[in-house]
Amino acid sequence: MQRETLGRSDLEVSSMCLGTMTFGHQTDETDGHAQMDLAYDSGITFLDCAEMYPVNPVRSDTAGRSEEIIGSWLKRSGRRAEMQIATKITGNGSVVRNGEGYDGAILKRCVEGSLSRLGTDVIDLYQIHWPMRGSYSFRQNWRYDPSGQDRAETLDHFEDVLRALQEMVQAGKIRQFGLSNETAWGTTRWIDVAERIGGPRVVSIQNEYSLLQRLYDTDLAEVGVNEQVTLLAYSPLAAGLLTGKYANGAVPDDSRIAVDLAHGGKGILGGRKTERAMQAVDAYHALAREHGVDPVHMALAWLGTRPFPVIPILGATSLDQLKHQLSGLDVGLTDDLVSAIDDLHRQCPMPY
Repeated sequence: MQRETLGRSDLEVSSMCLGTMTFGHQTDETDGHAQMDLAYDSGITFLDCAEMYPVNPVRSDTAGRSEEIIGSWLKRSGRRAEMQIATKITGNGSVVRNGEGYDGAILKRCVEGSLSRLGTDVIDLYQIHWPMRGSYSFRQNWRYDPSGQDRAETLDHFEDVLRALQEMVQAGKIRQFGLSNETAWGTTRWIDVAERIGGPRVVSIQNEYSLLQRLYDTDLAEVGVNEQVTLLAYSPLAAGLLTGKYANGAVPDDSRIAVDLAHGGKGILGGRKTERAMQAVDAYHALAREHGVDPVHMALAWLGTRPFPVIPILGATSLDQLKHQLSGLDVGLTDDLVSAIDDLHRQCPMPY
């Protein structure tokens, strides 16, 4: 597998990342270890986690379990030196830490917590999970209202957090700093403040990106290219929609929708499962059949055609799902297929 360097840093990672947000809930420790074994054997050395994981649902009594499962695997495998571990601090309003947000002091405490659960002395990439000022991620873009933001307060907050991050870097507890669910304005301001105070520079941004969700394609893509910020694309299969497993109203046992419904949820994949989204999925599957490509492999390979730095985060609740995704590592897309995907995107640009 190819290797990539995050942003302007010297942190080299595999060109695909394994997401672990289901570890400790839908994916038990044994299966989680098996997934990490398979990922490593396939050349993936980059693992992503967060202090709030596992998800679906996020619960205060399970938060941190995903990090613990990574930690037990690192101890069992003895592969810590070969791996790059990413995790995140939770934003404001989560059930984690009683809804506490973060500032510089809180961040330092949370770094220590993640280090303990991961069983390591350094986090390769430490990320801000959500902006404290709010975000348009997860379908909030339809009614996004930044009018109540205080610019000076936001920049002061950035400086406070960056100074704490710099202390963690100097102490050898984190290597690099990244964002998640951020905007183009926020990303460039984090960079500006870091340059002004000599703090750590943003090397990556973890935002949702797939054939069905392409908000990144304009302003953030320009930031990614000109500021050398690598996109870590989460939900590249649109939370399973692009696999086709939910076609014709199907709800497979142990699927994300099934688990969500069992816990009193709406079964709409965080707002992704809409009538227009299902129509778009059908269209992409028809296009894949026409070109003789597996639709899962097409969706993942397409990310490699994008004109900005991007690393997909693979997510699987079972070992078989991960095997299917990894079986398409060598799949390439023809120019005709890429052009056809562009045409289809114009027909259904924002299906959810």
